[in-house]
Amino acid sequence: MAKTIKLKAAPRTGNGSAAARRLRRDGVLPAVVKRLSGTCEAISIDAHEYELAMRGQASNPLVTLDIDGTEVSALLREVQNNVITSVPIHADFGEVSLTEKIRTAVDITLVGEPVGVTAGGGIMDQVLRHIEVECLPTDIIASLDVDVSSLHLGELLTVGDLKLGSAYTVLTDKSAPVVTIVAPAAEDEKETDEEGAEDGEPEVIAKGKDEATA
Repeated sequence: MAKTIKLKAAPRTGNGSAAARRLRRDGVLPAVVKRLSGTCEAISIDAHEYELAMRGQASNPLVTLDIDGTEVSALLREVQNNVITSVPIHADFGEVSLTEKIRTAVDITLVGEPVGVTAGGGIMDQVLRHIEVECLPTDIIASLDVDVSSLHLGELLTVGDLKLGSAYTVLTDKSAPVVTIVAPAAEDEKETDEEGAEDGEPEVIAKGKDEATA
């Protein structure tokens, strides 16, 4: 289950880039929350508290916004960062119902060293880095750990092999490969070169015989 982040917020009256710059100079992050009714509410959040709360979280974490005593459950939809400092300069939230499922992405983290790499000399290729699932907002997870230590050379794991539990409905194609263990490309090229050389040798010998006969 996702850890709920709580942030204090206040209604924001000033609009425009000039007002936003003044807020940021005062250590305040301008933000917007889109309510379930479709209306958008301008709010402000302490920038330092925001950065501390979001550290290490999923890309769209569940947040409880305390807007002047009124709690609003919302997902962080988008963050705009300063192109030079990467400091957040604006945040967009979307209100959600805690009883209705939503679509979200789950990152895939590979764990372990495949036997096909350590003993078979293969290379691990992660084809898919995240999957799309449907779940309740309270069940959102930042990432899924996938153990790949038992994979041998030539084997693969598909989306259908992932273990997520009954709280999640996987929307990504279950036959899609997540990770494969393949032979090194250099070995394949070496074998091709050797085969080409062997195929060429009889032609040279045959030419020599023809010249000797002549």
